[in-house]
Amino acid sequence: MSSAEQSPTPPVANQGEQSPHAIVAAIDRREDYLDAVAEIAAGTGPIAIDAERASGFRYSQRAYLIQIFRRGAGVFLFDPPAIGSFAELNEAISSEEWVLHAASQDLACLREVGLDPTHIFDTELGARLAGLPRVGLGTVVEDLLGIHLAKEHSAADWSTRPLPQPWLVYAALDVELLVDLRDAMADLLEAAGKTEIAQQEFAAVLAREAKQVKGEAWRRLSGLHTVRGARNLAVARELWEARDSLARETDTAPGRLVPDTSLVAAAKAMPESKHALAALREFSGRASRSELARWWAAIDAGRTTEDLPALRVPGEAIPPPRIWSDRNPEADRRLKKARAAMTAVSTELSIPVENLLTPELLRRLAWTPSEPLDPAGIRAELARLGARPWQVDAISQVILDAFVEASQTSETPTEPAS
Repeated sequence: MSSAEQSPTPPVANQGEQSPHAIVAAIDRREDYLDAVAEIAAGTGPIAIDAERASGFRYSQRAYLIQIFRRGAGVFLFDPPAIGSFAELNEAISSEEWVLHAASQDLACLREVGLDPTHIFDTELGARLAGLPRVGLGTVVEDLLGIHLAKEHSAADWSTRPLPQPWLVYAALDVELLVDLRDAMADLLEAAGKTEIAQQEFAAVLAREAKQVKGEAWRRLSGLHTVRGARNLAVARELWEARDSLARETDTAPGRLVPDTSLVAAAKAMPESKHALAALREFSGRASRSELARWWAAIDAGRTTEDLPALRVPGEAIPPPRIWSDRNPEADRRLKKARAAMTAVSTELSIPVENLLTPELLRRLAWTPSEPLDPAGIRAELARLGARPWQVDAISQVILDAFVEASQTSETPTEPAS
C-alpha cells in the first residue's frame, strides 16, 4: 500500500497542534513507484516536494528520501536509492508548479535522479521577500497556518535503513502543508505588491547552476590560515587529499572520519613518526587510529615532496572590506555609503538587504564601479553581475547617489590645522 493511501487529508489552517499521523511507508519497488506516478498525475494543482539527504553523515549529497504531495492524490514517500531514475515522474509533473522550501538546497539532488522542474514556488524565499522575521518551515507554517510543526528529525541520518516510522511521519508532514503554505504566502506577496518580485527570484533560483568548486579544494580546510610554512601546508594538503579519498570511497562525510581541527593540528605539529602521530592529543576521529597508516603515509608524503604549495594563491576575489580603507580608500567610501543607503531601502520595502543585492555583488560594484558613473552605467553593470530587473529598478539610483556622494566626500579639501 502506498503512503498516499495511508495518509490523512492534510490539516487545515488554525488547527493548532498537529493531530496524530497515520502509519506511512517509503516506496522502494518500481511497480509501486509507477502506480504512485499515475496517482500523482491524476491529482490537481501544484506539486509539493522535499528531499532528505544525509549531510554530515555521507560524502555524497544524494537524496535518500523524496516526499511529494498533491491535492487529490495525497502524500508519497520515495526511496531514491532503491528506485533509481525518476524519469517517469518527471515527465508527468515537470510542467506543473513545484512548491519547495529553500529550493536551492534540494534542486541539485532532485536533478541527480531526473527530477527537474520548469517553474517553482519557494516558500522560504517567499517568506524573506514578504518581510517575515523568521523563515524556517516550522515557524512560517505556525505563523501563516496556525499549525505547530515539529522539526526534531531534521538532522537525522537519512541513509539509515529501514527508516524509523517517526522519521517518515516527520518527512510526510514536511510536504503535506506546503501547498496550503504556498497559497497563504502568495496572498501575502500579492497584498504587498511583491508577486512579480517573487516570480523573478524563483526563476533565478531555478536557473542558477550548482556552484563549481574553484581552485584547490584543500585550501578550504577550516583553520588552514593558522598553518605556517610551505612544508606544513604540503602536509595539510596531503592529509586533506587522503581523507577526501577515503571519504569518497566509503561514502562518509570527511569530518566524521577525522575533523578539520585534527588535520590542521597534525600539519602544525609535523610529527616525526607514526607513533608520534598516534600520541598527538588533537588527532582524533572515528578513523584516526584504524587508518593511522594512511594518515602517516600522507604526512610522510608532505614532508618529502618537492611539489610545495604556494603560501598564497592569487585569485579573482576582491580583498576583504576590512582592508579597503588602506588598499582602496575610494572603494571603501563607496561601499560604506551604499550599504547605509541600501539599509534604508531594505527597511522601506521590508525586504532583507541581502535579498536586495547580495553582499558580494555590492562589493564588486563598489570596488570597480562602472565608467562613466551614470544611471545607465550602473544599471548595465548591475545586470551584468546578475541582478534581477526588480533589483536594478529598486537600487540602481540609490547606489549611484551613494557612489557620487562618496566621490564628493573624497574630493572635499581638508581644512588646515589652526
